Amino acid sequence: MVSAPLIGHVAPLLPLAAALRDAGHEVLVATAADGLRAVRPGLASRDVAPGFDFGRIARRVLLRHPLIARAELAGTAGTRGAGLLFGAVNDQLADAVVALAGQWRPDLVIHEPFAVAGALAAATLDVPAVRQENALFDGRELARATLARLGPALRRHGLAELPPPAAAIAVAPPSVLRQHGWPMRYATEAGGELPDWLREPGERPRVLVSRSTLAGPGSAGPLPAVVAVADRVDAEFVLVRPDARLARRRLPGNVRTVDWIPIPAALPASAALVHHGGAGSVLSALIAGVPQLATVGAGDRRHNAELVAARGAGIAARARDITADTLARLVTDSGLRDAARQVGAEIAAMPGSDELVRRLESLR
Repeated sequence: MVSAPLIGHVAPLLPLAAALRDAGHEVLVATAADGLRAVRPGLASRDVAPGFDFGRIARRVLLRHPLIARAELAGTAGTRGAGLLFGAVNDQLADAVVALAGQWRPDLVIHEPFAVAGALAAATLDVPAVRQENALFDGRELARATLARLGPALRRHGLAELPPPAAAIAVAPPSVLRQHGWPMRYATEAGGELPDWLREPGERPRVLVSRSTLAGPGSAGPLPAVVAVADRVDAEFVLVRPDARLARRRLPGNVRTVDWIPIPAALPASAALVHHGGAGSVLSALIAGVPQLATVGAGDRRHNAELVAARGAGIAARARDITADTLARLVTDSGLRDAARQVGAEIAAMPGSDELVRRLESLR
């Protein structure tokens, strides 16, 4: 299983990896850097890019393409920015992933859409490749955009192009986004321990407020904006991993802080989630059937937030536009709550990762 070296990319692959392992298969997760931190004991992993630094790659690529960089920061670049960034990422991964595949000799390669180096490795061995979605885009478009920047790597390995995947796995609930492939209920591995007090509802509606695991522009997400107005909202706010400067501030009486927690496990006892707009956060709130405020921002965050708002399951807003009224609506609007619960039921009806094992076995 091959992933770009980022926690949010690796974690959604791990439940299927564990299901395959539990069915008796040998499984190896190939990634690097922060991605390795997501892999729990019991799953084998390999560092395919020692010293990998996503920030350095992003700065180099975007400095060379200032117009796309501007659109990427505004969240309007679509797949153009992703193609540039992850084309460069995959170029750095490709040779090591191909070499690892040659040593390990897999019967099947599963990769996420931002890790087409996995598809390249499968092609060099003439074994099936499967694309597992982990974002709220059409993975075919993402793969095409990334592959467009991977010509040198293909040529290094004697390929003019890659064959289409043997199958794809779609994780988006269809009422939010229709993706191509076998449906599978989204799940993710989440680190940290859940305090007992987050397992049960509080006296007031509880709102979790989180930020991105990826450093960069807007990495604080909505946390400062929520703190600024929290004392005017009848709710309890829990800041997940606030940065050091925010954590040192005198916080309103209805604001608490926690370090790393498994947010999906805390959501059933929560009334809402406010987050940076990442696909994993969007899907986690939808699974729990709770309303969400997804922050409009860089990369895919605008796209994800607008999908949530279009479905009626939450609010899309820029961080600087978050007001007390916005947060009050998030915890009191029954329309948001009903739509979120509908999508949660839709996801619950999708097959689990263990139900995909036999279909994957049939590809060998």
